[in-house]
Amino acid sequence: MEFPATPSNASDSNEYPGSAGTYENATPRDNNKRRSSSRSIKRRRFDDELVEYRLPGASIGKGDKRMRTQSYTSQLPEFAMINNTPTNPTSSGQERRRTSSKISMGGSTGKKARRKGQLSQLSTKDLGRWKPTDDLALILGVQQTNDLRVVHRGIKFSCRFTIGELQSRWYALLYNAEISRVAVAAMRNLHPDLVAAVQQQALYSTAEEELLGTLPSTSHPEPEKFQELLEQNPQVFYPSRTAKSLMGHWQLLKQYQLLPDQTVQPLPKNQGDKIVTFSDAEETMNDAELPDFKEDGVDVEMQLADRIEKKDIRLLENSLSRWQVLVQSVAGGSAELDKNTLAVLRGRLVRYLMRSREIAVGRNTRDHTIDVNLSLEGPAAKVSRKQATIRLRNSGDFFMSSEGKRPIFVDGRPVLQGNKVKLNHDSVIEIAGLRFVFLINQELINAIRQEAVKVNIPV
Repeated sequence: MEFPATPSNASDSNEYPGSAGTYENATPRDNNKRRSSSRSIKRRRFDDELVEYRLPGASIGKGDKRMRTQSYTSQLPEFAMINNTPTNPTSSGQERRRTSSKISMGGSTGKKARRKGQLSQLSTKDLGRWKPTDDLALILGVQQTNDLRVVHRGIKFSCRFTIGELQSRWYALLYNAEISRVAVAAMRNLHPDLVAAVQQQALYSTAEEELLGTLPSTSHPEPEKFQELLEQNPQVFYPSRTAKSLMGHWQLLKQYQLLPDQTVQPLPKNQGDKIVTFSDAEETMNDAELPDFKEDGVDVEMQLADRIEKKDIRLLENSLSRWQVLVQSVAGGSAELDKNTLAVLRGRLVRYLMRSREIAVGRNTRDHTIDVNLSLEGPAAKVSRKQATIRLRNSGDFFMSSEGKRPIFVDGRPVLQGNKVKLNHDSVIEIAGLRFVFLINQELINAIRQEAVKVNIPV
């Protein structure tokens, strides 16, 4: 099949600078005719070179086959050349070889990743119960005592491990490289405070207890003595030991009769022999020979407690003069209107006895005290510190003046701030949801009225 000759283009000489000398002496006939081969280059085509080609508006049916694109100058429209540099075929071949090598190496990489993931999953599962602090405590305990039984009895782990579990874990840390690697990495990531706490609880070795046993049980060594012992034998004691910890361990050895100069008397075999009790031992002790140990800070604490108690007593004495109202709970008994009580403000839980001509009603705070503290009755967060004032006039009438932001309801009528209202017997007073009944001692009020008339006191 022959294709028609492609007409020459004047811009061909400009598009290919390297071929300018070839067409310089060409005849006009050669310029009008260009040789083109009808054979396609038979080479292996890759998937990235297979492109679907179809004309605009054309549709491919079921029976139609997709054809590979072939570039012909007669069929392509004229476009301006963007890049005049020819492509290097060797670069595309190198890229294809790199791509194929990556694809072939992907299988082995995936297998290695899966194998590594299985190993890490196994080690992580093994570390589920064993924490890094447990591993560190186990290692320190074995290094100090060389006995797993002593480690099992003396160290408090996060879980209750058996001796068999301690032994298997120790062997795993020694001989299992994967578990050992993960455990060491976890211990290195521990916080320094956690490491210090585990090191402070390390068991005492036999050599350390032998050095502590050089101090006699009858003596009372000071912390300086243990510090001197620690400085003289730094190669024996564990680096985290302090004079205070050595003193505490020596006292434990002395308490349980474990020092070399202490002996435990066996129980008497004969029934007639008397067993010494604690009371008998106390009788043999001479109190004068016992040294008087004073704990540090006890005198300071006693002085502070004494100052606080004196301050509380002084505050109570100063508040006695302000207590003009007695408070009595309903559960404690009924509040009777005696000769000293002018009126009673009775609530659901508390009764306030009015024994002066003027009382203030409100809420107590840290810096402010009030005669009638409504917080004893219920939630009084919405009550002002001084909500109202109740006064008894010489005429025997009680008046309440509202001084808070919230209104007061007396028998259902609101009393706004700055207003007054007369209180009668059995009047219902409501303040911020708290309800009270005002009861008047009529006998005492009548006596006060008669006295006012005799003395001619203006009302």
